[in-house]
Amino acid sequence: MKFSSKIEACGLSPMRKFTPYAVKAKAAGKKVYHLNIGQPDIETPQAFFDAVTKFRESVLAYAPSPGLPVYIAAVRDYYAKMGVELDEGDIVATTGGSEALQIALSCILDPGDEVLVPEPFYPNYNTFVKLANGKISPIPTSPEEGYAYADRARIEACINENTRAIMLSNPGNPTGVILTREEARLIADIAKEHDLFLIADEVYREFVYNGQDLAVSMATFDDVKENVILIDSISKRFSACGARIGALISRNKAFMAQAMKICQGRLCSATLDQVGAAELYKVGPEYFLAQREEYRRRRDTVLAKLAEIPGVICKQPEGAFYVMAALPVDDADKFQLWLLEEFQDNGDTVMFAPGEPFYATPGKGKNEIRIAYVLKQADLERAMDLLALGIKAYNAR
Repeated sequence: MKFSSKIEACGLSPMRKFTPYAVKAKAAGKKVYHLNIGQPDIETPQAFFDAVTKFRESVLAYAPSPGLPVYIAAVRDYYAKMGVELDEGDIVATTGGSEALQIALSCILDPGDEVLVPEPFYPNYNTFVKLANGKISPIPTSPEEGYAYADRARIEACINENTRAIMLSNPGNPTGVILTREEARLIADIAKEHDLFLIADEVYREFVYNGQDLAVSMATFDDVKENVILIDSISKRFSACGARIGALISRNKAFMAQAMKICQGRLCSATLDQVGAAELYKVGPEYFLAQREEYRRRRDTVLAKLAEIPGVICKQPEGAFYVMAALPVDDADKFQLWLLEEFQDNGDTVMFAPGEPFYATPGKGKNEIRIAYVLKQADLERAMDLLALGIKAYNAR
């Protein structure tokens, strides 16, 4: 039977595609340290569970397609504290940031349209763009320059008659790159001058280690409010990935009217999860401060361990909770498979996300990996030691 060319063009997630091999390794008695997926181990604030437990409606009914009023109000209040005033109609509750991305891309892309994305990028961007009949046009970067991309000449060289949007994550997944206010302003100017949508994935906004309280939001530039589409989520901010609640946000009324067609078609995001999510936004700043300091320690541990491995290229990331690094191996995919099938040290092995699927340019990222530093300190140190031992043993075969 025939499958669509769109889905055939999509690949498996590099964060999850080796899971069957990890399952086999565990069944064989190995302990696998997971650095492959951005699943925080920080406790979800109790406010979420309390709100769900106290839910007393006699019928668990559909939420309104735009979202529960209590959730929309919580998101509005969050942005108001950042100095961004949003109307109720500027926000739609979504099933995580992933659905927000899918809706946005479905609204703006026709077959052959292109989206500029700095590479390496979150690999699911590729899936979502392809399913919307579009194509990623990569803005090139390199590990040697810390994956920086906010350069007018570099970005404008990628723009052509098929370009419809610039899409970026800030702070960056997988690179941890944070845009300064000047760099964010530059990209906003380019989008405005070329009449492009600017899709800003800002789900890691609180995860910054350069002295800022928050990464700069594209929503703070009022003159590009017609261009900007924000992707937001509670998953990482509140360590609530399983709740699957996010938001699609734009002050472009015509865009939001189009998005509502999809929102009504998929009925609603989960009612109970929105109830819990609304309460999460009442968590105080001390939660984010403690979270930030914990991840800073973990980042520094990973960087120190990587610095001890000969041949690794890695610059210090300033945000999110990922490190992208080039390893002294021939192929990160083959290396990962070997680690799960053939390597162990006292019964332990390690898992990461191979880097090639984080790129649109063929051949790039082949020896790169993404490390999610989401393990507790002792486990993180052990995982990084396993990576070093694995590289040495792999190259000595």
